Parts: sequence; C-alpha cells; structure tokens
Amino acid sequence: MNTDFREIEEALRTIPLLDVHSHLVGGRLAARGLHDVLLYHMVVSDLYAAGCPSGARLSEYPAWATPAEARARILEALPYLKYIQNTSIFWGVRMILHDLYGWNEPITDANWEKLDGLIRERADDRAWQREVLRRANIVKGCTEMARRMTGDDDDFLHYSLEWAFFTRTVQNEYDTALIELEHTWGRPQGSPIGHGMRKRSPEGRRIRSINDVKDAMDHFIRETVKHPVLSIATYISPNIDLRPVSDTEMADALNRRDRAGIAERDIYASYLHESLLTAMAPYADRLFFLFSTAAEPLPYETYAQIPQSGLTRIVETVLRHPKIRFLCFTGSRHSNQSLCSMCRELPNLALGGYWWHTFFPSSMRQIMEERLDMLPTNRNLAFFTDAYCVEWAYGKMRLILRQLAQVLAQKIQQGQYTRDTAIAIARQILHDSTIEFTGMRP
Repeated sequence: MNTDFREIEEALRTIPLLDVHSHLVGGRLAARGLHDVLLYHMVVSDLYAAGCPSGARLSEYPAWATPAEARARILEALPYLKYIQNTSIFWGVRMILHDLYGWNEPITDANWEKLDGLIRERADDRAWQREVLRRANIVKGCTEMARRMTGDDDDFLHYSLEWAFFTRTVQNEYDTALIELEHTWGRPQGSPIGHGMRKRSPEGRRIRSINDVKDAMDHFIRETVKHPVLSIATYISPNIDLRPVSDTEMADALNRRDRAGIAERDIYASYLHESLLTAMAPYADRLFFLFSTAAEPLPYETYAQIPQSGLTRIVETVLRHPKIRFLCFTGSRHSNQSLCSMCRELPNLALGGYWWHTFFPSSMRQIMEERLDMLPTNRNLAFFTDAYCVEWAYGKMRLILRQLAQVLAQKIQQGQYTRDTAIAIARQILHDSTIEFTGMRP
C-alpha cells in the first residue's frame, strides 16, 4: 500500500491541473503576509471553535486587511494555535509554510514577525506567484470577473460571474433574493454581497413591482453576457422550495414584501432563479451554471445541512433546463451518493471537487471513491481550490492529490484498476473532464 501510494502521488503531481473555481485577484495572486495563510477563513473557523474571540473573516477585496488589522488578528490567534495542530486545515498551513517558505518551526509570539516578513517580501513578486503555480502544476485557473482588476493575469485566468445569489438564505431575512437583485440593478458588474453580513440595506433603487423585477433581471443578463465569462456562480439553499412561479404570484408576493415570511422568500427566490436560467438558455453553448449547496448560514460562516427535499428541488431544476450545463459543489458528505445517482440520469449535471465542509481528508476519500465507482469520468471534475491566494491553491492541491493517491492505490490493490488505468483515470477527472465540461483551455 505505501509503495503504491507514493508512486501514485508522484505520478499525480505530473498531471496539469485546471482550477475551475477560486477567488484569486488578478495582479496580486500571492499572500500579502502571514495573515493570508494563517487566517484563511477555514483556519479562522478552527480557531473560533477553539475559543479565539474573532470568528469573522479578515477584511478582504476590495478593502484588504490593513497591517494593523492583520497584526491584531495574528496576535489574537497565537494562543489558540496549540488547539488546532490536529486539524487537516492546519496541516495545510504547515505544508504551505514548509514547502514554499522553508518554515518548520511552531508559530510563536517570538517568531511570527520573521515569518510574516518572509511572505511579505515576495507578495508582489510576479515571478514568485507563477513559481508557486508551477510547483502546484496548476496551468489554468478561474476566478470572479470582479477580481480581474486590470487584466494582468488574463493569460492564466478564466472568469466567472459571481455577483448575486438569488437562492441563498440569511437568518431572519425573507426578501434576500430581492436585495441581491437590487445590489446589481443599474450597476456595472461587480462582487457579491459579502458572506456573513447580517443586516443588508442596499443603497439605490428598491424593487416594488413585477416590472421592476424584469427590468433589473434584464440588466443582470446584459451585464453577464457582455463579459467573457465561462459561468454564472451562485449558492442554492436546500431549504428553499424552488418551483416555477407565475408573474401574478410574484406580483402578489411583492405586495407583501414588508411583511414577508418563508412563503414569500421562496416565491422571490424561485421566480428570480427560473428567470435567470431561462434567460441563460440562449447562451448555454458558452456559459455553464455553477452552484454550491448544503452550507447554510450561521453568524460568521456556515454549517453542513441538506434535507432530502433540497436534493429533489435540484433534480427538478436540472430537468426543467436540459440545455444548461450544471456543475454542483456540495458542502455535505452524506449528500454525495444521492447527487451521484442524480448525475447518472441527468447528463447535463456534473459534480465538482470538495467544497467547504467536505474539504477534509476522510470526506474527500469517501466522495472520491463514490464518484469513481458511480460516475463516468466526464461527469467528475475532481479539482478546484476555492483559494484566495496561490499559496492556498498549492496547499489544497497537496491535500487533494494525497487523498486521491490513497483511493487509487486501494483500488489497484483490490484489482479494480491497474496502475496505468488509475493514472489515466486521474488525468481524466483532474484535467480532461474540466476542459470538456467547462470550456476552460490550458
């Protein structure tokens, strides 16, 4: 087993990777300091669970954390690092620091500034940014269109429109879909409303009628299709009862906006979701629909949750829009088998990678094994990073390929694959399937 595992992992490292989903910023791909590695939001969750006072993310694009904020949050986190040495996310931190910065010491009050300096001195070194990508063997990435900046990394990056999440939920808020649309109405394409904002009162125009909805949605689609994007990316809450909604039902629900509840929430989300997918259909040859599910909001981040009814709504949605390619990321390990069974009967649905609450070794291995056993390789897109800097793209590559090597080695041992077959399958799900399904080009 160990020999097979090492050989397989080494072979996987030679496969060119395409990162179908990240949050990299054009022109500043690398970490700005230790905070961008140590306080990646998944590490922040580890620390918060351990008792660290702050559970919120650091300030991020477009108003990045100041040196003062970064320093304060690092100092706050240091006493709690001893409690998270066991976690797989902190294993990722250690691999990043060891492999890329030659750092093997515990991070302490006495040495963190030295480590911070090592990272900061390379932050704007474009040769270093590409060197990290070379070591990760990531040959092409995709990020939000709003993070393209001046296009300095267009040779490496594809783009996705991640602007409004009509089907997300927010605690104690029932007109979320309308607020999301108002965020975009009459404005140039930009970033989504930040995760974890409890009270959102957008400035500008307020949607009051069905004609307002149609005008705002027309603007959203025009802004989408005029940009060179590969996909529309969003989140679908499994707790929303998605279904077709008529203009009359939507108009009546808009009249109840000031006293909206769960029923109105579901009507608003359903109407906007169906309107978007219907409008996408003429562009389905160049746009795919990327959605995540099963990570429901808590005050700072999310937790894994998906009722079976949520999976039913996904099936119904995909069936209603056969021309559109749907790529799903799930935050719930136990939903994976159901999603695999759906893919077997829905040829326009594919599954991607390991997202948020499934990005842990035991979950990844289970998901990998189920998808290898249940899906054709062209419906299994086995790599994306969700990274905010190239250092974490590298770290997630290490974690993913190590788990995949173990799964493949086990299948070789039981006689399901030969070594050559295993490597060929890995190339398909790490590289070829992404090109075929998404249109990304190395």
